[in-house]
Order: sequence, then C-alpha cells, then structure tokens
Amino acid sequence: MENSGMGGFLRNRRFESYVDASSAGLNNTAARPKLVAKEKVVEQPPQTASDEYRGDDGWFSVLISWIRIVVCFISMMFTTFIWALIMLVLLPWPYQRIRQGNIYGHVTGKMLMWILGNPIKIEGAEYSNERAIYISNHASPIDIFLIMWLTPTGTVGIAKKEIIFYPLFGQLYVLANHLCIDRSNPTAAIESMKEAANAVVKNNLSLIIFPEGTRSKSGHLLPFKKGFVHLALQTRRPIVPIVLTGTHRAWRKGSLHIRPAPIIVKYLPPITTDDWTADKVEDYVKLVHDVYVKNLPESQRPQA
Repeated sequence: MENSGMGGFLRNRRFESYVDASSAGLNNTAARPKLVAKEKVVEQPPQTASDEYRGDDGWFSVLISWIRIVVCFISMMFTTFIWALIMLVLLPWPYQRIRQGNIYGHVTGKMLMWILGNPIKIEGAEYSNERAIYISNHASPIDIFLIMWLTPTGTVGIAKKEIIFYPLFGQLYVLANHLCIDRSNPTAAIESMKEAANAVVKNNLSLIIFPEGTRSKSGHLLPFKKGFVHLALQTRRPIVPIVLTGTHRAWRKGSLHIRPAPIIVKYLPPITTDDWTADKVEDYVKLVHDVYVKNLPESQRPQA
C-alpha cells in the first residue's frame, strides 16, 4: 500500500495510554494470502467487555462528557480550517488532495479518539493496508472518527450528498475529492457509483463505505445495501470488513453523553471478488452480512 511518510507515521504510531493494538497484527510482515471470508471466519465469544459495560450516568460523568464533546468540536474545527487552506492550494492536483484528506483524517480522527478517552483494541491490523473496498458497521458518531483515523492513505469515501452542508467539514470532504451520492435519485446514485469505480481503478485507490446505508439506532446490525457489491464487481477490489464493537455503548445515536466503554476495531481477512458475477449480487450481500453476524457480539447482531 502506498503511503506518504507523514501519513504512515501518524497512523501507525499508537498512543500507548489509550490504544491496545494487537501486536501480532501490527508486526506481521509476511506476505498476505488472498483469503475468502467464508473459509476464514473467526467467531468471537458471545460476551465481550463492551457487553459487560453498564456505564455511569451520574451528573459528573455527564459534565465531563459535555466538556469532551466541546473540546472535540473546537479541535476538529481548527484542523479542518488548516487542511481546508491546504486543499485550496492543491486544487489543480486532485490525487494530492485525496492524500491530504487522508492525512487530515489520520490526525483529526486519532486526536478526537484521544480526547474522548475510550480504551481501544485493534485486531487484524495486517489487513489494514490493502488496496481494497473497506466496509464497516455503523452505530455511533465515534465510527466516523475511527474510520477517519484507520483507513489507509489513498482511500476515498462515499457519502450522502447532504454532507456538503456540514460546516467546514462538508466543504473539506468535497475539496478532498471524496464522492457524494444522491440517495433520493436511484438513477443518479447508480451513475455516481460508476464514476466512483472508474476513479478507483484509474488512480489505484481504495474505497470506504458503510454498507448499512445509515446509522443503527440500537447498535444492532442492519440489512446491507447492494452498493458495495456493485463497486466490487466494477473494480474487482477485495472487500475488507472492519467490525466495530462497543461504539454504540460509548456514544449512542442522538445522545450527548459519551461513556468510557471499551471499543474493539477488528479487520477481517480480505474477501476476494475476482470470480464474482453480476447474477449473484444478493448472494454476495448475504455472504458478507453473515460474516458480520458471526463476528459481532450478541448485543450487536440483527434483531430477530
């Protein structure tokens, strides 16, 4: 995976005070065989640290949480403003804007997670530098910070078009040459997906996408949309699932109370797509969804 020196340094150097990364994963430099997910599925025990966490809802905990959120917002606005200026200078060079957008994410995402203070464990980091389509379950605002931090340099995101209206961050997203789709217009969305696939192949990029299409309110895994499969068929990129555990307990949707719940980020082995065919889209969606079901704790599996 091609990385800038600065980007690699910022992503790979861990803050030992709050990150418990998997040393085996990070130190593994052996060649990575192409693996099919259904042949290499590791089931987690039904009970995890995040399942056992109950949280503290006292007034002092809530006050500290609000302070953390305010500090996060101010810090993010500062880094966003700095990188927006960098992007304006790099307007004639779109690929450099993508790289700088990733570096912004590595710096800002890591900084925000440090401010929030949640203990984080990273597993399967040997799969984090593939040229691939990265997908992740989505149940908390924290997921955005983690994805910003942990996706490799040379990765573009796909988000709903409304993101451009987020102050400063939305404009930086566009300046970084990331992609927007209009989910209310299926025809336009399909065309946007085709453009994304062409850009990925032409510029040797990776993609990051939330296959559920929206954030889960309860933390339970939602059905997957088909977009990531169509992108895989057009780009022939492998799919690297990122399984996020515990973020829904750390920061629930619609809440301003951040709890110090433990978080696990687990990269799974790449799912090869070289032999996928367009007539089996539904099968591939189910295959990948089942991988998540088997690797999520009971509290985050789909509701019956």
